[in-house]
Amino acid sequence: MSQNLALLPPDEKQMIELDKQASYAVWQVKNGVAERGILLQQTQAQTEDSMREHFEHCVEKYSKIMGL
Repeated sequence: MSQNLALLPPDEKQMIELDKQASYAVWQVKNGVAERGILLQQTQAQTEDSMREHFEHCVEKYSKIMGL
């Protein structure tokens, strides 16, 4: 089943974008492209508490998956 992500509400689009950003940030740290501090910087860059918590959750999830 395919879904058009453009049709999602803005909040859900933002959650998906944060998930992608977290995945990429963890990948960068794992592959030596960026320092571990990038994770903290990107977490602090989130202005809303709910977005910050979601980003932190995604970072934890991808850290476990990638063995970081």
